[in-house]
Amino acid sequence: MAYSQTVLQRARARYEKAKTQRQSEYDAHLQQAYSEYPRLREIDRELRLTMVQLMANALRNGEDPTVAIEEIKEQNLALQREREWILDVAEYEEGFLDDAPICRLCGGTGYKGASMCECLRELCRQEQRKELTSLLGNGRENFESFRMDYYSDEYDPKLGTSARMLMQSNFNICKKYAATFSPTSGSLLFSGATGLGKTFLSACIARQVADRGFSVIYETANRIFTDFENEKFGSEENFGKTRKYFECDLLILDDLGTEMTTQFVISALYNIVNTRMMEGKATIISTNLLPEAIEKRYSPQIASRIVGTYRLIKFVGTDIRQK
Repeated sequence: MAYSQTVLQRARARYEKAKTQRQSEYDAHLQQAYSEYPRLREIDRELRLTMVQLMANALRNGEDPTVAIEEIKEQNLALQREREWILDVAEYEEGFLDDAPICRLCGGTGYKGASMCECLRELCRQEQRKELTSLLGNGRENFESFRMDYYSDEYDPKLGTSARMLMQSNFNICKKYAATFSPTSGSLLFSGATGLGKTFLSACIARQVADRGFSVIYETANRIFTDFENEKFGSEENFGKTRKYFECDLLILDDLGTEMTTQFVISALYNIVNTRMMEGKATIISTNLLPEAIEKRYSPQIASRIVGTYRLIKFVGTDIRQK
């Protein structure tokens, strides 16, 4: 699961801060214990020195190292028992002098071999939720709050059903997509007029997929294409900012068609659609454009890839924001 560099950097910064804070707390607790029980400091110093001193003596006197090792064990065990007795007398709270790493699974590195450990992954999930919240608002977009009563239940001969029945089907598709998502789940095209719930259901999917631990990028078409322009024509600090659109598990491109469409935008869109398609990565595009209008506005190559490989979800009804 490839999180964006921004999310990963923030998660790593929090991780390092937590490690530093844990070490600082341990150091403070240790100094408090040393101050209250000076013998503890002596014991810890002796524990650090016994191995070196006894091995040096064994080698210098030509003694059998196994004998020296047994002496080390006995002396260290005696010191450890004395240390435990002092701590029992002190009645410090549990974990007061625990110097174990912040995560015992990875030793506080954030990684187990080449794989990210769950401790760091959880911070990535939290940072991604913050990022989505900053884009989507306070979290009212969820499947439980989606209202079917906004859509007419009257039979529409053009649809062969009612708008409500069709939207119920769309809702079920989206809910299942989010619940069973994998990076190879396939792509969706949300097509329909303004105010029919495309952005709302996109946000529902984004939140649930992100909560399940997948990397999700949700952006408007205008913002995405601006990032591509800044990377190509802007300063060096913008270099690499578009990588997230190719690397994330799920890309949600909202409001395609509202941007100023230039040849550069067409090229960037083709790059996104084609690259993610070739790599088998899931994408959701929402647009007011009908499939045939996508070809006219962009290019036959883009339209063929979207229409040919995306599942079309048609949104119908009247603008719910006017109700």
